[in-house]
Amino acid sequence: MGEKKYDLLLVAVIQAQDAESAQNGLKKFGATSEQLSSIGGFLGRKNTTLLIGTSSSKITQVLEVLQETCRQRIEYIAVPLESAPLPLPTPTPISIGGATIFVVEVEHYEEV
Repeated sequence: MGEKKYDLLLVAVIQAQDAESAQNGLKKFGATSEQLSSIGGFLGRKNTTLLIGTSSSKITQVLEVLQETCRQRIEYIAVPLESAPLPLPTPTPISIGGATIFVVEVEHYEEV
């Protein structure tokens, strides 16, 4: 049967706006990826979940691509000022983005 083509599956949750550049970078290293739309997190923003098949020998390069293409950003949310007589929203900076990555070993891989 030969050597396994993929022995790792990475599940990467990234911002939707980073998906295209991440997938283009992954293609350069021969990592196969599938894109799923997702919503979640503190702000309930649109995300993209990438399912990335790769070999153990390429994991460092794949993680570097995700680190380079999936950057964190500062956004402001309106938080009501509690001590004010009127509910005045105060802009509060929060950090969003980057990538949350889960690495799972693949026991069996098959193309049919």
